[in-house]
Amino acid sequence: MIKEHQSVWANCLKTIQKNINAQSYKTWFEPIKPVNLHENVLTIQVPNRFFYEWLEEHYVSLLRMSVRQELGERGRLEYQIMVTRPQQNDSKNRSSFVAQNSTSLQGSKITTGNDVKQNGEPKSTSSSGQIVNVAEIKNPFVIPGIKKMKIDPMLNANYTFDTFIEGDCNRLGRSAGLAISKKPGGTAFNPLFIFGNVGLGKTHLAQAIGNEVSSRFTDKNVLYVSAEKFTNQIIEAIKNGSINDLVNFYQLIDVLIVDDIQFLATKTKTQEIFFHIFNQLHQNGKQLVITSDRPPKDLEGMEERLISRFKWGLSADLSEPDFETRMAILEVKLKKEGLEVPSDVAEFICYNIKNNIRELEGVLVSLVAQSALVRKEIDLELAKEVIRNFVSQINKEITVEYIKGLVAEHFNLQPEKLQGKTRKRSIVIARQLSMYLAKNLTSKSLKGIGEMFGGRDHSTVIYSCKTVQDMMDTDLVFKDTVAELEKKLRMSLNGK
Repeated sequence: MIKEHQSVWANCLKTIQKNINAQSYKTWFEPIKPVNLHENVLTIQVPNRFFYEWLEEHYVSLLRMSVRQELGERGRLEYQIMVTRPQQNDSKNRSSFVAQNSTSLQGSKITTGNDVKQNGEPKSTSSSGQIVNVAEIKNPFVIPGIKKMKIDPMLNANYTFDTFIEGDCNRLGRSAGLAISKKPGGTAFNPLFIFGNVGLGKTHLAQAIGNEVSSRFTDKNVLYVSAEKFTNQIIEAIKNGSINDLVNFYQLIDVLIVDDIQFLATKTKTQEIFFHIFNQLHQNGKQLVITSDRPPKDLEGMEERLISRFKWGLSADLSEPDFETRMAILEVKLKKEGLEVPSDVAEFICYNIKNNIRELEGVLVSLVAQSALVRKEIDLELAKEVIRNFVSQINKEITVEYIKGLVAEHFNLQPEKLQGKTRKRSIVIARQLSMYLAKNLTSKSLKGIGEMFGGRDHSTVIYSCKTVQDMMDTDLVFKDTVAELEKKLRMSLNGK
């Protein structure tokens, strides 16, 4: 039988899920666990303090509404913040403390419990527990015969937070990365485990953290290394009998960034050595940032004790960017390269390239090259020609006229009414909704959309889109109407 607190929280989640997008729900509400219900107070457990602060800052109104629907006007919410601290032994011997926050959803106070340490062991400066002479440690990144005193971070200077565009798809990871950059090793996000499909910016974000730390803390050693490079170093060290030197070198690092950790799968010896390095760095308050193409729980061929450690900090999912984020990314890249393309071409590119930021860059490079080669101005026709090399089938275009007809039919209006100047509420809503759908589902520019609604300008289109979004956020019936119309329009692409 489901406990009462679980039932109450499950009902709260149903309300919450209807009022936010799927990615935000997955990121901020799925990890929450209901703990207890006493009288009118529901206690929920969140992964860390940052998580709690984000909920309080961005979702307090939604939480208030959902809790009061279930518990009445006197309903209150308590947060239980669980933080685990690793030890040198296995994960069963981790120490922990619980910080609780009690709030009426109108304000909050925090009481933090005392740390409880178990099986604590003295920190050591090397794998053998002995003091290491830094001058004698070999740097595996230095070509033999060439001395180099300062450790090269192996970072790409172009990967910064300024060029990493924020959107719903990456907000958690970017926010955690910025927090780490200001206090490496001193946040709850250690390790920071960044995962997502190919081409979504994992390496960019990880290296942005490294570049920011290097800029802020010139005395700290930052190092970026791919899992493949690390494996090759292990193989070379075993051949040369210099494993201790390699381990000692890595223990000098203050911020270690390991890219594509999934490539350590089935490499038992490499995992064993990385496990030891991870433990030593973590216990000494050093920061670890790890990237992967999948979450920790899905890493096959990886030792369970490593997977357990990957879960100690924060796992941040980078998902596919929405249209607005893709447009922002493209605009930044155009500005950086000093290029200009018509707005309808930019929108058409972002409408068709959805899953991979690298492909977005590839289309842009190809478009510029093709334009120069054939000595033709960049226009929509050239963009279509180039994109055919990147996607198997260009999306069939939904026309603005088709959208107007469908919306007018739904509201029982003549399509011509949407172009007029009447301020009758039903017609205004239908017009604004048509503009909203046209912006999201066609390759037309804002100016082009406005012109097809009685010669209105782009600012009217922007205002209409914002109005529709606000109505969707507050009116679930209207939100369902928009979803149904979008479904019909998308089905028309496939001839259904």
